[in-house]
Amino acid sequence: MSDTLRDKLSTAFAPSELVVTDDSARHEGHSGHRHGGETHFLVKIVSPVFAGLSRVERQRRVYDLLAEELRTQIHALQIEAKAPGE
Repeated sequence: MSDTLRDKLSTAFAPSELVVTDDSARHEGHSGHRHGGETHFLVKIVSPVFAGLSRVERQRRVYDLLAEELRTQIHALQIEAKAPGE
């Protein structure tokens, strides 16, 4: 799942910085956690696509891109989306 997220985000946003972290281990025993992980992710992304957009619009674009994964495999996604220079 981490590779899928990286591929989709890289293709859509051409980021200058992208870090995808599987944070599932910290949520063991919580709702949505599955054995084997890959249910909770932290995404840090810097892309010129986000210039001039609000924090909410940046997150909305990432959520829209990953809608299928969020419906089927990902329980939680934390996003830190910035434009270059922020």
